[in-house]
Amino acid sequence: MSYVLEIATSDFATTQLAVEGGADRIELCCNLGEGGTTPAYGVLRQCREKFDLPLFPIIRPRSGDFLYTRDEFACMIEDVKICKALGFDGVVAGILLSDGHIDRSRMAKLVNAAYPMSVTFHRAFDRCHDPLNALEEIIEIGCERILTSGQQLQAPDGVALIRQLNEAAAGRIIIMPGSGVRPENVAQLAGQTGCVEFHASLRAKEKSRMAFVQPAFAGDADSYEQPGLAAQAINEMRLALATQAG
Repeated sequence: MSYVLEIATSDFATTQLAVEGGADRIELCCNLGEGGTTPAYGVLRQCREKFDLPLFPIIRPRSGDFLYTRDEFACMIEDVKICKALGFDGVVAGILLSDGHIDRSRMAKLVNAAYPMSVTFHRAFDRCHDPLNALEEIIEIGCERILTSGQQLQAPDGVALIRQLNEAAAGRIIIMPGSGVRPENVAQLAGQTGCVEFHASLRAKEKSRMAFVQPAFAGDADSYEQPGLAAQAINEMRLALATQAG
């Protein structure tokens, strides 16, 4: 059994840590604490130039819900075009209608704009109205995988639906559990769901290397901490999955 570990990163530095730690694929984001938004052009270009493994930027113009205005959708299409021009392997996106159904029209336009890049439908799926019907719609649109926690806050709590989705997908699309996926539970998730791709953020905090600390801000984490990544956990997950594979 061959497993794939996708790691969500929040900037160039955490992407470098994930690559060095042995990630199979990167979901390239910024603002992971808000669910991830599209990185700046400079980050996109530098990551694409420096790293050879598959990189999938998230196409999300803001945090919050997945109901977008016409102008927000126009921003998304432009970001897709930028990612394609830079030579990315795929993108990650998801769009819903106000009633919780998949916005099939806009997603189809996004998939067409992205071609030949692969498209992952992200955890907007976990907010949709009818997951099994949405699965069929997303397959028809042409996405290649769905990132999901089984419509729960964390994937270990959504195992039953994830397994049901994976069985219903029947190899037509990849079902990739994400949220709360860690070394201590990834093997169990694999056994319970039958999935072979897993998504984790492995977020950590690093202390600033600033020598001067302004006393008024000394206790402010935003001033003197920055995003990190527990890169050693990638290998721990890989070892756990190897044990599961037997």
